[in-house]
Amino acid sequence: MKKSRVSLLLAITLVGGTVLAACGNGGGSGGQSADGVTTVEFWAAPNPPQQAFWQEMAKEYEAVNPDVKVNVSAIKESPSSEASIQAAIAGGNAPTVAENINRGFAAQLSNSKALVALDELPQFKEMVESRNMAETIAPWEFADGHQYVLPIYSNPMLIGWRTDFLKEIGYNEPPQTYSEVLEATAKLKAKYPDKYMWAKGADLADPTAWKRWFDFFLLYNAASDGNKFIEGQNLVADDKAGVEMLTFVDDLRKAGGILAQNATDPFETGAGVFTDIGPWTFDMWATKYPELKYGENFTLTLPPVPDHMDPANAKTYADAKGLVIFSGAPEASQQAAAEFLKWVYANEENDVKWFKQTNLPPARDDLNEVEGFKQILAEKPELALYAEAVSKGVPAMDNPKFNELQTLIGQEAFNKVIRGEIDPQTGWNNMKKAIEGEL
Repeated sequence: MKKSRVSLLLAITLVGGTVLAACGNGGGSGGQSADGVTTVEFWAAPNPPQQAFWQEMAKEYEAVNPDVKVNVSAIKESPSSEASIQAAIAGGNAPTVAENINRGFAAQLSNSKALVALDELPQFKEMVESRNMAETIAPWEFADGHQYVLPIYSNPMLIGWRTDFLKEIGYNEPPQTYSEVLEATAKLKAKYPDKYMWAKGADLADPTAWKRWFDFFLLYNAASDGNKFIEGQNLVADDKAGVEMLTFVDDLRKAGGILAQNATDPFETGAGVFTDIGPWTFDMWATKYPELKYGENFTLTLPPVPDHMDPANAKTYADAKGLVIFSGAPEASQQAAAEFLKWVYANEENDVKWFKQTNLPPARDDLNEVEGFKQILAEKPELALYAEAVSKGVPAMDNPKFNELQTLIGQEAFNKVIRGEIDPQTGWNNMKKAIEGEL
């Protein structure tokens, strides 16, 4: 999503008039050959570990199902993976299956009738039950009641805390409610005037749409108990939770607890005490910041919540992707793809392999219960809380205008509150008005 918005929007504009025709003509890749072999074209994420996983799964499946051929290749990233998929649909060359799909992009595709409603497939219920993912998949339901994406992994975003600095100001455990965080901020500034409680850097003041996943939605999901904010074409935001969250951010700013200017790795270098952390961070730290040790000088928690809420039950934003089946693929390929996926997810050891190879927590409800996952988490204890929080992660909104809508969140409310340019209530009201206009 860090690719240029312009390239994605241009691709959508170019194919908008032809995508419906391409989906309805029964074209697309795959189908059954004269010798009875059904081909499934599978586009994997442009990430070598993920591509290797699916290639291994395809080879094993073909060994026991010789009448099916699963061709695995990486989605082209130029100009973006989303644009490549849109162009393939328009040209009648869409794959059977593609992974690396979030709910926002899936909303664009489903609005164009480009996706199969997975819940209407006979294999869907068995996949959800055998993979033990009923709780995790529930927030992925679209406003029309269908499930268009089967989540593969879910990265619940957690808060990293520098426990070395917290201990110096009298905290053995991280603060977890708004008032506790503000109290800790006052103590931090008294002892270290040049440090900040939340030193995320310039991203906090930047209106770029994807950045709201890792600040606004991280905190909002916790404050609202996972309210969807936008459901389909309707703004369903929790006003009380939204204003409470923005007020907390404003109070933190007033206390001198926020650094929102350019800074290089402020959490890692000790300029800040907390920030959002994804599980992909730890491999980078192992080479760049080996001095950071889980349980020694940093720990992880769910996001802070309003004082009246239980921090242990906080929701968070899930950086989550899944796979889709394209309606333009031949019927035989669609069914073969569904059978392939059912086979993959019927065996929990395949999710264990995935976790080992990618560090991406599988979208399951039982990551702390399966023996294979227990072994991984014993070797990488910093991943344990991510495993526990998978079912607490709320995925991206299911609206095709997610880029525009999330930009408005920053422009009208969040960025202005961060800069002290507007009060939380006015910012919230202005944001709602702008979003409702866009919808």
